[in-house]
Amino acid sequence: MATEEDSTTRIRRRPPRIAADHPHYKWVALSNTTLGMLIATINASIVLISLPAIFNGIHLDPLQPGNVSYLLWMLMGYMLVTAVLVVSLGRLGDILGRVKIYNAGFLIFTITSVILSVDPMHGGGGALWLIGWRVAQAVGGSMLMANSAAIITDAFPARQRGMALGVNMVAGIAGSFVGLVLGGLLAEWNWRSIFWVNVPIGLIGTVWAYRSLHDTGIRRPAKMDWWGNITFAVGLTALLAGITYGIQPYGGHTMGWTNPWVLAGLIGGVVLIVVFCLIESRVAEPMFPLALFRNAAFAGGNAATLLGSIARGGLQFMLIIWLQGIWLPLHGYNYADTPLWAGIYLLPLTVGFLAAGPVAGALSDRYGARLFASAGFVVMAGSFAGLLLIPTNFSYWVFALVVFLNGLGGGLFAAPNTSIIMASVPAESRGAASGMRATFQNAGMVLSIGVFFSLMVAGLARSLPNTLSTGLTAQGVPAANAHQVANLPPVGTLFAAFLGYNPIQQLLGPDLLSKLSKRHAHTLTGREFFPHLISGPFHDGLVVVFALAIVMSLVAAGASLIRARKVTEKQG
Repeated sequence: MATEEDSTTRIRRRPPRIAADHPHYKWVALSNTTLGMLIATINASIVLISLPAIFNGIHLDPLQPGNVSYLLWMLMGYMLVTAVLVVSLGRLGDILGRVKIYNAGFLIFTITSVILSVDPMHGGGGALWLIGWRVAQAVGGSMLMANSAAIITDAFPARQRGMALGVNMVAGIAGSFVGLVLGGLLAEWNWRSIFWVNVPIGLIGTVWAYRSLHDTGIRRPAKMDWWGNITFAVGLTALLAGITYGIQPYGGHTMGWTNPWVLAGLIGGVVLIVVFCLIESRVAEPMFPLALFRNAAFAGGNAATLLGSIARGGLQFMLIIWLQGIWLPLHGYNYADTPLWAGIYLLPLTVGFLAAGPVAGALSDRYGARLFASAGFVVMAGSFAGLLLIPTNFSYWVFALVVFLNGLGGGLFAAPNTSIIMASVPAESRGAASGMRATFQNAGMVLSIGVFFSLMVAGLARSLPNTLSTGLTAQGVPAANAHQVANLPPVGTLFAAFLGYNPIQQLLGPDLLSKLSKRHAHTLTGREFFPHLISGPFHDGLVVVFALAIVMSLVAAGASLIRARKVTEKQG
């Protein structure tokens, strides 16, 4: 019969912790860091498709001019913070221990998810609560993203590293696609659930990370490069914030590139980045080791990462606008249901990525990474060309095939590109290199919003006013009123399509609608008038947007072919 002491011993006994040199430890490290990357990147996009539900939930009209800033910062705050912090946190991981910083990131991410889900306010206050705590959540996400690739690189031998990084990177980039589907599903139920979903996953991941991960990488005491951190953070924030506000109208112009604050942000940001580079070339322990760029493979790999991220980020936004604002309403879907179905109809994009990513990572270990990375970008360029050729009101199966190819191209590129970057640096710099790669990736996503939205707004500004005026007058709207509505800044129309709204009723107002015939009023406020109206101008904008994406993809394909210089590393 068991004694009380035996029972106490059994209760206190825990499963043995797998040692760092155990053959199975590398798989534990891969599993946990993949979960961390997945949850961090899902949250970069889950809000993207849930914005209509969020704005309704906090009783905020997203089409009011003063609320556009809230919308932009909900979209970009998370990505901006991760772009700014991942290098610093990767460098901190090199100094204090990559696992220590990674584990803290899981904990911060989980706590902030709880706080986000209990937003007690409405209107602007509710929006500021979400924006502020999303920034705090991004700090935790940055800790995860900055150190996961370095932890894997430390745990796996060179012959398996491409496969392991492939799984991790597929989870990371696929997370941005999965977030679209998951956000659509959860927002249909309750907007707060897009934050609830993080809590159980975060708790499991946090406990698991603290219990199982070991710091096996090379760590050496060093001082933080505070001036480098400050100039980099302020400079990149000013630059990306300037791009963000440049999208918004200013002084009668369709966009805000003449706004003194936007110009100050752009010019000041560039100046501070130059100052940052000068500091980094002189300090003994730089946060951003510029010497790594002397290796052509490292420089080419990061250039490809940046270009690929801009192209892929722009694709997500354009496809959401295309589906939510045009294609789904034309095919009988209510505007309230378009976020859910947009996520579902984008599944081929995710499937293509998931199909190619792990396979490309494993094969690149055997046959070399450069060819796979370059081929992935060529496939992506072909898919962008396909999106240019199909009509705005497309046959879904053709669209599904094209976006599947785009995901396939992204999957072929992701892991080999990461393997090129991480294999081209010495072991003691892997944390910084991982952070630098993540910075280019996240900065590319933020830049894509500025670049592609600006191009789309410019395209709409050329053709939308005439199309809108003609369409409104054809439905009995007086010419003066139609002209006034048609000459409003096109960014409002673009965001209406992005959010799955029909803004015609709001733009015309109840007084004007009441003076029209019932048939005309019903047509104007119906499901199909607005999508039909903007489909032509939208396609004009798509031509410019996707043409640039093709160019970026082909340049990135060339950058991926740059040969790596062999780095002698000691395997620990």
